[in-house]
Amino acid sequence: MAQKNPTDPRPDQPLGLTVHTMPSPGEVMDADLKRTRAGRWSMLAVLLVCAAPVVASYFTYYVIRPQNQKSYGQLIQPTRIIPEIQAVDLNHQPVALHSLKKQWLLISVSSGACDEACIERLYLQRQVLTALGRERERFDWVWLINDEAEVPAEIRPGLSEAMVLRVKAEELKAWLEPQAGQALSDHWYLVDPMGEWMMRFPAPINKESVPRIKRDIERLLRASAGWDLPGR
Repeated sequence: MAQKNPTDPRPDQPLGLTVHTMPSPGEVMDADLKRTRAGRWSMLAVLLVCAAPVVASYFTYYVIRPQNQKSYGQLIQPTRIIPEIQAVDLNHQPVALHSLKKQWLLISVSSGACDEACIERLYLQRQVLTALGRERERFDWVWLINDEAEVPAEIRPGLSEAMVLRVKAEELKAWLEPQAGQALSDHWYLVDPMGEWMMRFPAPINKESVPRIKRDIERLLRASAGWDLPGR
């Protein structure tokens, strides 16, 4: 042990110890609560940042678009999410309908027998999507069959680009809805990449209405360009 210098005038002092006060249980709980709240706010901020492009594009389309650009299609408010039901393709393989998410969907509905009016609508459906050019890959051409009738063999080759699914009529009616006085098959239905049915194109679907439908689709694609990526 070191010896005291005899020339040091300071008196001997006892050894001192520093004791730190322990936090109370209440203080610990308050600190944990503050950290939890801060974490939740951070998570909410991240979610808002991710959702902002979608919200902004829809706000632009629905709320602040110029009046002279009124949509031809009828906006569905509130939108309706694709139901979790099973469909069947032409090869009799099951397909979950909600698996169609992450693409824009242009949907037509009819009997599998597909009369002349149905054939014309399917032809126009393909034409309007083809006319989108580079944006075509952001869309799926969908034909939903609401009965058990067989699809005519002569039209099958023309459906190579289409997603043809058979869905029970009562399940389909619980999701899609025609305008009053119209049949489900009289319209086209537009579903966004989040799986929300958000627009219905009015009857009749014909050569005269197709340019107006295409214009609506192009405006929606421009509005969603910041958050919608082509392909699943």
